[in-house]
Amino acid sequence: MPDAVKVGFVPFSTPARGTLVVFCDDALKFGPTATKALGGAADAVKRAAATSQFKGKSGAVLDLLAPEGLKLNRLLVVGSGKADAMKDYDVLKLGGAIAGKIGAGDTAVTVVAELPSGALKPEQAAGIAAGIRLRAYKFDRYKTKKKDDDAGTVNANVSIAVADAAAAKKAFTPEEHVADGVILARELVNEPPNVLFPAEFARRAAQLKKLGVEVDILDVKAMTALKMGALLGVSQGSEHDGRTVIMRWNGGKKGEQPIAFVGKGVCFDTGGISIKPAASMEDMKGDMGGAACVVGLMHALAARKAKVNVVGAIGLVENMPDGNAQRPGDIVTSMSGQTIEIINTDAEGRLVLADVLWYVAKKHKPKFMVDLATLTGAIMVALGTEHAGLFSNNDELAQRLTDVGLKTGERVWRMPLGPEYDKQIDSQFADMKNTGSRNGGSITAAQFLQRFVDGTPWAHLDIAGTAMGAPKNEINQSWGSGYGVRLLNQLVAEHYEAKK
Repeated sequence: MPDAVKVGFVPFSTPARGTLVVFCDDALKFGPTATKALGGAADAVKRAAATSQFKGKSGAVLDLLAPEGLKLNRLLVVGSGKADAMKDYDVLKLGGAIAGKIGAGDTAVTVVAELPSGALKPEQAAGIAAGIRLRAYKFDRYKTKKKDDDAGTVNANVSIAVADAAAAKKAFTPEEHVADGVILARELVNEPPNVLFPAEFARRAAQLKKLGVEVDILDVKAMTALKMGALLGVSQGSEHDGRTVIMRWNGGKKGEQPIAFVGKGVCFDTGGISIKPAASMEDMKGDMGGAACVVGLMHALAARKAKVNVVGAIGLVENMPDGNAQRPGDIVTSMSGQTIEIINTDAEGRLVLADVLWYVAKKHKPKFMVDLATLTGAIMVALGTEHAGLFSNNDELAQRLTDVGLKTGERVWRMPLGPEYDKQIDSQFADMKNTGSRNGGSITAAQFLQRFVDGTPWAHLDIAGTAMGAPKNEINQSWGSGYGVRLLNQLVAEHYEAKK
């Protein structure tokens, strides 16, 4: 879909008309370019700040319409807080704060990218632009009639005035590709399930070929030949056949061991025979948030030509309760040869991941695997919607994910694994059962997955609370958040990508 906001970079300048955005610190001081632009109106701005109790707190906005003494239509003063305390994510949020205030009447907006301490660095200006794009995203393609307040930021052109426009544009290029990946993930999560069923999801993933990604789609015949009985058992109750999609970006050295990301893609989850309550079942169109993240991540890495070899794998199914659906009490054989007793057909995501994890571990032998899944409601009981649950068999990988989570604002919290939990999924009829007791449900789900990683360094991110319906924030006003794309892109960039 077209962007609601167009963002570009220009040399330092101040417009005579339109909307002007300037930054101030917590002492209400402006940079030299902003001070010049405000001219004699600076005192009026400070009086307005005092009246509205605006104190320059990071992300706070003072909004002045037709400001006295200026020919501007509108002046937005955005607080930056303490400059020495500003982190990368804070810059992104400032962009989001700007986009959140731009209205339908703001067709021409100029942002003066400087603080009282001086011009923003090219990377910071790029962060402002990325924050604007992420906040401006809207999913409204199915609305045929729009209210006045739905018009939002459509047709706004934002010029970010910087000291070095060429350097800022260069810095923004990879950030823009990452933002595109986040938006792609949001689009997939937001789509209705009658539009985005497994075959259509696979078709959209295949569009990554345009960026040089190799894409293989495994249909039922291919998965049957591979003996993916766990995944196929979930999909057998739907008229929409399942798919497994394998995406490969070869940006590193030829033959170098890849890294791998695996996503749960349940395009709609009724719970199967263990059917869910009707209330909020419509949200289960988002039960493919892990797969959406992997596709968005692969887009970001390929578009910015990341110097690394990456495998992205997604298992796509619908979990429906027709006469052919699997039953509680059934026993299925996974690709690994391990047998699974089905206790609850609503614990389906781990069955999908079991076969895809095993396939990736055996066929591609990656340095590590990270899987993402909207796996359990239990993780929301434990962590709410501010952190994803992190489970791992590798301390180094877990620590790296924790660190980049703090940098990107997509935070994770490590949860325990252990033999005491693992024995809770032992079965008297098969090698294991697909659920444990009610207590520790997110942990026993992770223990289940660990049985299919074949000793590969691995991390599991339970994103049930963060991928869909999470609280809206400075850079996201969408139901589908695109959680995980920025987190994992940062992980790759910092730790696994060849340096120039």
